[in-house]
Amino acid sequence: MDVSVIIPARNEEFLQHTIDSVLKAAKAETEVIAILDGYWPVPGIENHPRVTLIHHAESVGQRAGVNEAAKISKAKYILKTDGHSTFDEGFDVKLMADCEYDWTVIPRMYNLDAFHWVCLNRKCKHEHHQGPIPEKCEKCGYEKLHYRFVWEPKWKKKTDYMHINNELRAKYWSSYRKRNHNNRKQIDEVMTGQGACWFQHRDRFLELGGLDEKHGSWGQVGVEVACKAWLSGGKHIVNKKTWFCHLFRTQKGFGFPYPIGGRQVANARKYSRDLWLNNKWPLQKHDFKWLVKKFAPVPTWEDNGEAKT
Repeated sequence: MDVSVIIPARNEEFLQHTIDSVLKAAKAETEVIAILDGYWPVPGIENHPRVTLIHHAESVGQRAGVNEAAKISKAKYILKTDGHSTFDEGFDVKLMADCEYDWTVIPRMYNLDAFHWVCLNRKCKHEHHQGPIPEKCEKCGYEKLHYRFVWEPKWKKKTDYMHINNELRAKYWSSYRKRNHNNRKQIDEVMTGQGACWFQHRDRFLELGGLDEKHGSWGQVGVEVACKAWLSGGKHIVNKKTWFCHLFRTQKGFGFPYPIGGRQVANARKYSRDLWLNNKWPLQKHDFKWLVKKFAPVPTWEDNGEAKT
């Protein structure tokens, strides 16, 4: 097996769409391992010889689910993705072609569009794309709208680069692509990713300890994956030769599947800051200031790695 696509899922209404996208787009020997974390999808997931389902009656959390799937995988590579994603044709082959052993690679990210409302005024028929549910047509004011499901990339919503700010949160960094002609580089170094999708050698993932479950169930995954790649002496790379699309939670009724409160989020961020800013990870070869200096100037940081005040 070449690639195991790992999908931690809890209350994911689009899980089947994501699995179908992976199977349709894959060109290598690629399988799907989906963790049904405390729920059974309704309707159920279709049987397929390249799909393995792991069910937990009680939720174990996103991190634990990814770790479990990686351990049972027999593939050379793993790709973790959220359960509301779609993929470029041949994404697996393209990612394998540019992935050194100590690299963690993210594909170019586009936003995914799933929710449309169509104005029922025959003279208008304006379409309202994903966002707050409209009470009336924004073009003509007609109050009768029809919901239409779509599953389409939003090609104008593209992300290649993100940075880690002084609160240790992943933030968009569109200006970075202009530095040193980065926009021309198809394989490029990137400080961090959003955490929804990343690819690496399975053995490397396990060598680095998998995902650190002390963070809690969810949160800070993008920062953790990037810090482990860079501070261990490896690299975190964006591969612009391929892409995935991610459905963001801008829509009423499409909230976070893991019930997680503000205290849990705060605890994950507190743990993350302590781990990386105080250089407590036992496998690191560089300290966190080294990472900031490497990408300097980084928003919210001084060039010497100190947080701006």
